[in-house]
Amino acid sequence: MLEVAKIYSVVGELSQDIFQGIRPFRSPHHTTSRVGLIGGGSTPMPGEISMAHRGVLFLDEFPEFPRNVLEAMRQPLEDGVVTVSRAAGTLTFPARFLLLAASNPCPCGFLGHPKRPCKCAPGMILRYKKRLSGPLLDRIDLHIDVPPVEVEELSDEYESESSRDVRKRVQTARTIQEKRLEDTGFLFNSEMRSSDIKKYCTLINDAKEMLKQAVDRLSLSARSYFKTIKVAQTIADLEGSEEIKSSHIAEALQYRAKEL
Repeated sequence: MLEVAKIYSVVGELSQDIFQGIRPFRSPHHTTSRVGLIGGGSTPMPGEISMAHRGVLFLDEFPEFPRNVLEAMRQPLEDGVVTVSRAAGTLTFPARFLLLAASNPCPCGFLGHPKRPCKCAPGMILRYKKRLSGPLLDRIDLHIDVPPVEVEELSDEYESESSRDVRKRVQTARTIQEKRLEDTGFLFNSEMRSSDIKKYCTLINDAKEMLKQAVDRLSLSARSYFKTIKVAQTIADLEGSEEIKSSHIAEALQYRAKEL
């Protein structure tokens, strides 16, 4: 948390929450400027991505952000740092955050809705989707469609798995990852480089074959190939499996972007 404390001290927002182990959660409005999100200014200051370091950056209405602002996140998402260059010099701010983005399927929000028809013309839908570039979407590991919730489910008294139980499973998986990566200086699977993946991730033959077929049929990029393995390794960790199985690869592939 020392890194996080330094960032918040620079911008004058240091609070006791940081020293209590509460991770940052930032949710900037979609009208935020490039400098506001990435950082910069005449006197370079950290932006929202650095303020979210070791925490969560939530971008609601994702396609509504200016495209040049979103595209500027590509390098920080890959490297975990952002470099701001000015005439007076160059500064590098840490920016290793968990990006959580939400968007509607179309401008009216009802594309694919089981009961309400979409009122958008095909051209409108296409332009809306093109606001997010393929390379940016390719850097997001998990893509999930959230269907509308039926009223019966809202009033149902069925109890799902508690957050406490989920937290225990996540903590167990994180312990496994920390032990696996203790010689690298990394903490989580998401931080692994391609060389680390080849060294620490063990795929059984069926999983290798499935991934190879997916690369051929889905035309996955090299980045997608390694990201799929990292997600599959995390699924295996949550399951307590020492090897990556074909079922883990299959689930990881389901989370890739459907349309790039």
